[in-house]
Amino acid sequence: MDKFFKITERGSNYRKEIVGGLTTFFAMAYIIFVNPAQVAADGAGGWLAGAGADAAALGQIWNSVFVASVLIAFIGTLLYAFYAKLPYAQACGMGLNSFFCTCFISGAYFAGVDLIGGYHSGMVIVFLSGIVFLILSITGAREYIAKAMPDCLKKSIPAGIGLFIAFIGFKNAGLITANQWTFVQFVDINGMIDNLGGLAAWRAMVPAIIAFVGFILIAILSKKNVKGAVLIGVLSSAVLYYVAMWQVPSFDISTIGQSFKDFGSIGVTGLFQAESWKLAFNGAHIGGIFSAIVLIISFCIVDMFDTVGTLYGTATEAGMLDKNGDPINMNKAMACDSIATVSGAALGTSTCTTFVESAAGVAAGARTGFASLVTSLCFLACLFLTPLASIVPSCATAPALIFVGVLMLKNFANVDMKDLRNAVPAFLTLIMMPLTYSISNGIGIGCIAYVLITLFTGKFTKKDLIATLIALIFLAKFAFVTM
Repeated sequence: MDKFFKITERGSNYRKEIVGGLTTFFAMAYIIFVNPAQVAADGAGGWLAGAGADAAALGQIWNSVFVASVLIAFIGTLLYAFYAKLPYAQACGMGLNSFFCTCFISGAYFAGVDLIGGYHSGMVIVFLSGIVFLILSITGAREYIAKAMPDCLKKSIPAGIGLFIAFIGFKNAGLITANQWTFVQFVDINGMIDNLGGLAAWRAMVPAIIAFVGFILIAILSKKNVKGAVLIGVLSSAVLYYVAMWQVPSFDISTIGQSFKDFGSIGVTGLFQAESWKLAFNGAHIGGIFSAIVLIISFCIVDMFDTVGTLYGTATEAGMLDKNGDPINMNKAMACDSIATVSGAALGTSTCTTFVESAAGVAAGARTGFASLVTSLCFLACLFLTPLASIVPSCATAPALIFVGVLMLKNFANVDMKDLRNAVPAFLTLIMMPLTYSISNGIGIGCIAYVLITLFTGKFTKKDLIATLIALIFLAKFAFVTM
């Protein structure tokens, strides 16, 4: 075991690996609650159901995604343990799950497409993006493309995703609401008191208050280096919510069986239905073959740079870089990510990616795949937590989204803001993701700005061809596809 994982060779021991693996798990365990909520628009009792969507179908999607999320976290992290032999973990990517919901779940509802069909079409798109990931990883092209992209975009993409995630968290909790004159505004507590009064006003403002308190709690715990701060914050917020609302959560153990039933009926079977492929390329919520191709490319790009950023950041902290300053076993790590994405689509969930929270385990001493083995087994045990996950309200998961936004935003500090050729594209990438409610739009606009500024200032070189190709794809997308 020691020889296989190279535990002693990397200056570690079993205790450090176990502690590191547990630390990584508790740092990212919130995903088992958050991912199904994000993909299924909070499920049967969520905002989309409140807008008139089929609550039963959303509940089925939630159950299916919950099981698929746990299974793919187990499988993806196990790949890291035995193939790449690195102390990293995988799960469904934040931001990408929201993107999935926007395009395929809520998008299907507003386009008049069956929700289950929309869910299945998303699985097809993610599956194809995973196949592209795998081809690029095997050929080494993925590593080349990652290194060829402008540095300012690499650093601003994770930060933009962070803002996007945080915005979703604020919105889900009701901390930010719509305003017909200013588009958005802070929660109108005074208006609730004046218009509703008494108990009704209190119940209306509780979600926003709980989300804010939960976020501050996570920040305090993280500052004090408490392990599992995000998970503690989510669960504490859930408890506070029910106390504040003076309600008893419905806890039905039979939901475990229903989750597996829904997973078997609409999750693991969706990718293999002809109708799913038809909807993926011809559904009203997609907009045609060209739009489908743009979506596949968008998922590819986002996952690619999310993984690359995580690998470089975590490997640097662990001192696991080669002589060229690149993460060791980088191609194997990218292959793990690709295989996990393909497998996740087959199981019925959004894109799987390497989690930045892996850095928590590395900081605790993890250096080998043995830590990933520990993390993966912890995820496997979560298959039977469906009843607990289903009672966590969106205002309790919102603090996790906002805090992840904080963590991801730090990447922007590394952008050279003195050079406008870097500053302007980075800023546009950062700000356009939340303002257009689209990760791909932010990437596209940033690429277009970078290419134009570089071209008209005489700085264009051969290495900018990749960014130019991406910019041209997005120009065509903006011209012919509304998304």
